[in-house]
Amino acid sequence: MSDGPAARRSPGEPRGGVRPFSIKTKLGALVVISVLITTGLLLIAVRTETELRFITVFSMIATLLITQFVAHSLTAPLDEMNAVARSISNGDYTRRVRDNRRDEMGDLAHTINLMADELEAQDRQRKELVANVSHELRTPIAGLRAVLENIVDGVTEADPETMRTALKQTERLGRLVETLLDLSRLDNGVVPLKKRRFEVWPYLSGVLKEAQMVASARAGIASGSGSHTRTDVHLHLDVSPPELTAHADPERIHQVVANLIDNAVKHSPPHGRVTVRARRGPAPDSLELEVLDEGPGIPQSEWHRVFERFNRGSVSRPHGPGSDGGTGLGLAIARWAVDLHGGRIGVAESPRGCRIQVTLPGEQFPSS
Repeated sequence: MSDGPAARRSPGEPRGGVRPFSIKTKLGALVVISVLITTGLLLIAVRTETELRFITVFSMIATLLITQFVAHSLTAPLDEMNAVARSISNGDYTRRVRDNRRDEMGDLAHTINLMADELEAQDRQRKELVANVSHELRTPIAGLRAVLENIVDGVTEADPETMRTALKQTERLGRLVETLLDLSRLDNGVVPLKKRRFEVWPYLSGVLKEAQMVASARAGIASGSGSHTRTDVHLHLDVSPPELTAHADPERIHQVVANLIDNAVKHSPPHGRVTVRARRGPAPDSLELEVLDEGPGIPQSEWHRVFERFNRGSVSRPHGPGSDGGTGLGLAIARWAVDLHGGRIGVAESPRGCRIQVTLPGEQFPSS
């Protein structure tokens, strides 16, 4: 879908600012021309002593011809829009309406094209979701089934090692289901925030330790939910001042930081470094977070797509060793959690690797 000025324009905003050929102008011109024709014919009738009935007939014929011409210019694009709308309702999102007119019909055509673009993108994402989920589910289910079949057939015994293998496959399924539940919450927007004040250093330190423990526990196991299994990347925490506090929902911020760390680790080079930096924001208990990695970075042309669902990046070899492509939902969930707080998240300039910035507004007091 185009990202030019026309695509970013509000649907109700006229292209080019002023409409010199709006429908109102055309209808007004029709009335003026009809009056002028009638008046001119009447003057001719007076001067030439022509019977009034002939003048009336000529006036009606001329007015009808002009009205027919104007009506055709208005109804022709409506017929095209109707045909395109029917195609869209039947699942064909490839057709578009010509929007070369400079009136309200042109604006309506542009809006229909934008709608078709959005529907086409949603349909593509839906198909990608089905493909991704099918692919992610197939491996752990096949592995779990193979283990259980071997136990039932007596090929292997239900010893602790075999059951640990089955448990690992079950955990992979659980992580995928958790990701899908987060996606459902994102769509429904029904997750309440439970904000409280907390100390940033011990909180983020716990998040980083948990990420390291989970990575160590999963080392050597391909993750079905996109969570990294790398233990060669060093995680570093930088909080200033050390007594920094924030006011937010700790569970949701945990999702943000964990997903950003997971994404940074996956894109880090061997034995790379991921830094989580926290600083005080401008408002009371507000917080500014940054997650920096030493990977290949993100091209500026892709910055606006980073937080879209199922976006896995377009750089060559985007994932480090021991990492799979994931489901492309981690950063979308992070943006959702930040949006719930009324904050901002985005990609920032960085001399090396990628730098994701998060700003949380902190405790907001009602204005008196």
